[in-house]
Amino acid sequence: MDLAHIHDELISREDAYLRPAAARSANATRQTPEDDSPIRTAFQRDRDRVTHAKAYRRLMHKTQVFISPDGDHFRTRLTHTLEVTQIARTIGRALRLNEDLVEAIGLAHDLGHTPFGHAGERALAEVFPGFRHNEQSLRVVDRIENDGRGLNLTDLTRDGILRHSKPEGDITGQVSGQPNTPEAQIVKISDGVAYVNHDLDDALRAGMIEQNEIPVEAIAVLGSRHAERINTLVCDIVARSDAALDDGTIAQPIQMSEPVRAAINQLRDFLFERVYTPINAAESTLQCQRVLQWLFEHYTTNPGEVSPEFSRTLAEDGVERVAIDYVASMTDRYALARFEALYMPRFWSGQGG
Repeated sequence: MDLAHIHDELISREDAYLRPAAARSANATRQTPEDDSPIRTAFQRDRDRVTHAKAYRRLMHKTQVFISPDGDHFRTRLTHTLEVTQIARTIGRALRLNEDLVEAIGLAHDLGHTPFGHAGERALAEVFPGFRHNEQSLRVVDRIENDGRGLNLTDLTRDGILRHSKPEGDITGQVSGQPNTPEAQIVKISDGVAYVNHDLDDALRAGMIEQNEIPVEAIAVLGSRHAERINTLVCDIVARSDAALDDGTIAQPIQMSEPVRAAINQLRDFLFERVYTPINAAESTLQCQRVLQWLFEHYTTNPGEVSPEFSRTLAEDGVERVAIDYVASMTDRYALARFEALYMPRFWSGQGG
């Protein structure tokens, strides 16, 4: 059976259905050129490579906000990734953009995140200045995965991974530059929509805040329930972006209305005050940060103990780069286990006679 017509049909469907501003997989480029798959587009191949990556599987044991929470329903970095991706796919589908590219970026955007969430990221940035999880995510797919060969993702997926970060003050602001496609902009804004709402939900579950403490102005705009707030935000983004996508003079077509943007920023500020800042100041968080810094120092001093998966670039990248790659890749529990094995005293437990 000749399968080539399947790929051609997928490309034709994109041309027929997607709006002019959407990315086309037929135009996708990679750092190392490859032959087309007979049954998948370039962005579908990106998505599949990410979901089979070891870094993706490790996300299930990495902190979102709450470190080692009691309870089964708190978010992890993996569930955060899935929520971001599904919100982004809904927006992308409604706007007739390339849903496959949206999905590939969404699933890959946090592959380089550290153990213990953003607290871990700050700890590693103190010992390795300039460390940022978005840049580490790109390094994972370019240089670490697939036995050091990388995943050879398309350039547009790589751009979306690199440019998804946002500043503290504005959920639509820029830290790592403006993404080059509306699909990447969707993932960037969906990242904020997801974490503000699910972190609020987890904080309520943890008893850190009460429902009646959530800013009433934000609730009046977005809604009082988790699902209602997400629906309001997604519908607002679709409505505001639909017209903007038809105006080629607008550099950032994925937009929010001003009242909705102000409301979600207010919720974000509330989370920083009542949730993120107290968690970051907790002694348990500070201890986890010191664990990561001690591990970095240990593997810088003892590079021969770094896993071969990471040490293969030692001669080219140097001991500090390799040590940061290794520690950043760890799950929460593996980092704690390595610290215990390296630093906690072990006593002989032979039986007496």
